[in-house]
Amino acid sequence: MTAFVRVKPSAECTRTGVEPFFRRPWSILKSFGKEDVGRDLVAGLTVAAVAIPQAIAYASVAELPAHCGLYTAVIAAIVGSLWGCSRFLATGPVNATSLLVLPVLLAVAAPGTPEYLLAAGVVAVIAGVLRIALALMHFGALVTLASRSVLIGFTAGAAVHIAVGQMRHLLGIDIPAMPELYRLVSVMAGHIGQSNVIAVLIGFGTLLIVIALKMVSARFPAALVAIVVSAVVVSVFGLEEQGVLVVGAIPRSLPPLTWVTTGLLPDLQLIRSLITGSMAVAALGLIEASAASQALARHSGDQINNNQEFFGQGMANIAAGLFSGYPCSGSFTRSALAQQSGARTHLTGIVTGLAILGGMLIFGPYASLIPKAAIAGVLLFVAWGMIDKAGIARVLRTSRAEGVIMGVTFLATMILPLDFAVLSGVVFSLAFFVVKSSLPRLVPVVPDDNFRHFIHRPEAPVCPQLAVMNIRGPLFFGAVYHLEEELRHSRRLYPGQTNLVLRMHGVDICDLSGIEMLESVVQTSRGLGGDVFLVRPRQPVSEVMEHSGFVKILGRDHILEQEKAIEYLFKHVIDRSVCAYECECRVFKECQTLVKYRYPQKLPHSFPRPTTGHRHHVPPRKFLELAGDEKALLLDIREPEEYQGGHLSGTHLLPLRQLLLHELPRDRHLLFACRCGLRTSRVIRMLEDQGYEKLTGLRGGILAWRVEGLPVVMPAEDEEFEFWRP
Repeated sequence: MTAFVRVKPSAECTRTGVEPFFRRPWSILKSFGKEDVGRDLVAGLTVAAVAIPQAIAYASVAELPAHCGLYTAVIAAIVGSLWGCSRFLATGPVNATSLLVLPVLLAVAAPGTPEYLLAAGVVAVIAGVLRIALALMHFGALVTLASRSVLIGFTAGAAVHIAVGQMRHLLGIDIPAMPELYRLVSVMAGHIGQSNVIAVLIGFGTLLIVIALKMVSARFPAALVAIVVSAVVVSVFGLEEQGVLVVGAIPRSLPPLTWVTTGLLPDLQLIRSLITGSMAVAALGLIEASAASQALARHSGDQINNNQEFFGQGMANIAAGLFSGYPCSGSFTRSALAQQSGARTHLTGIVTGLAILGGMLIFGPYASLIPKAAIAGVLLFVAWGMIDKAGIARVLRTSRAEGVIMGVTFLATMILPLDFAVLSGVVFSLAFFVVKSSLPRLVPVVPDDNFRHFIHRPEAPVCPQLAVMNIRGPLFFGAVYHLEEELRHSRRLYPGQTNLVLRMHGVDICDLSGIEMLESVVQTSRGLGGDVFLVRPRQPVSEVMEHSGFVKILGRDHILEQEKAIEYLFKHVIDRSVCAYECECRVFKECQTLVKYRYPQKLPHSFPRPTTGHRHHVPPRKFLELAGDEKALLLDIREPEEYQGGHLSGTHLLPLRQLLLHELPRDRHLLFACRCGLRTSRVIRMLEDQGYEKLTGLRGGILAWRVEGLPVVMPAEDEEFEFWRP
């Protein structure tokens, strides 16, 4: 593999803007140095040797005559170099753009007609104007709209289109081009008996020559040599008279104006019918050119201004469209060859264009004998090389979502018209990106081992009363449902966590829908007997909260400083009785000094979340039904201070620490209730091991009971508690 050499860039682009129309060519021309001319001449001639057969082949892909591709190669190479940014980018006919142009042109005219040539020029001009408009609006970042997976999927589909589309030339079948693959395959199958054996031999012979020469040297102009050999064979043996289709005459003249060549002028109806396809051509061309220039710039150390490159590509397309050409873009193959050949300045592209023009003027008559089957053989090799096998494997290994995007784009390329396939791939990729990037993440966090930072540790124990969540992403209308669903899921996992701390430093956008969602969270938490607290909201978000009135609803004392938040909550919010009698974990720094009550006997192991699916746990309304049984014994196993905050009618207070000291009746149906179901789960498991059978717990505890809106008894402050006695 040839190593890329970093050299000093010439005629560097402005940082982000577009240089004035006449200043840019002058900046480029005055950057040429005597020490650069020699290398640029060699690189330009090398690229021209490859560009000539490619121009003819890619024009054939679009069902355009050979001279249309050559004119495009001449004009685009020169104009793209004078107004573009990359000194290596070789502008001209490219395979994907040529394939995309085909269905756009077939929709308005038949190949070989003057109207077809005129439409090709109109598409190039419209695409050029769109690119210049994007450049002037500084929309250079738009090249990132199509992800890598979209490009891989599209190029693979385009390769299939090229291979299938060239089979008619390879077989020597004279049938018209068709944008739909299934129609083309069906028609070819019906004409398979008309195949020309000589054309088949020429096509596969050309393909074998290209493969053999590429195995010798990747830099060898294999396509040019193979096409020259095929033309010589046709000329020597007079194969044209035996039905071998050839390119035909190539004009030995400078590129003429399109409307002079066709004798027509574009009308408004034609322009309207080509707008949508031209947009897809413009988008794909920009992506191709920018991807090639950026890739080469990474090796050379150049700085690429996408806006200036957009402008250069727009100028090249307009010029090509006006002078008997068709849409063009930057070729990665020829650009890489220019860099490998030692190109130093934009003079390389100018030399390339002039060399192609000289080749047309001198060797034009001989080019007319190039067989279409030979071009088809070259394009089969090109199509195989277009499929990025390594890229496909990497996408499939790396990301399932990217693989889906790639597959959707490939299938769209097979089924839909190519202009819609490109746009559908971009839209699907954008939709995936918007969904992925716009939806905020709600991440539960706990302190690290040093109690200095909050981190996500799914395996760590959690506090049964307090949830601490990081919100990462914008709180806007499109994210509200997602965030509410995440919070509901968290409540289902940990129903005892009625107090919620939202760490807001990852939120930079908050609209009214986000505010209303936060208000709903506050209302729900307070309805469960808990509360919501915020930590580190950013200034723009704080202003929205202030202006919307949310701060008054929440309370200013509920917006806490990060360093003192947990300490404040332990002093004013956390229920110490739960810490002492229910929780075995020491999650926060403040937990480390708390006294945990030691039970007189070993309790069953406590899980991070209650076993709400246990067969002995029932929902509140079912529990209420069971409580109506006279043989049932309702026991509230919370602490007295919890019991005083509200309890179920008909329950007897028997704190868990005392329950362990008593023998419960085995002939009665025992119903247990606690705060959130955790203590109930442990008691039932313990009693099951002792042989008790009629055991039922309140699923979700008193908290779930309150959520259902069921009544609770509120004893007077001076009322004395009566503990259950056997």
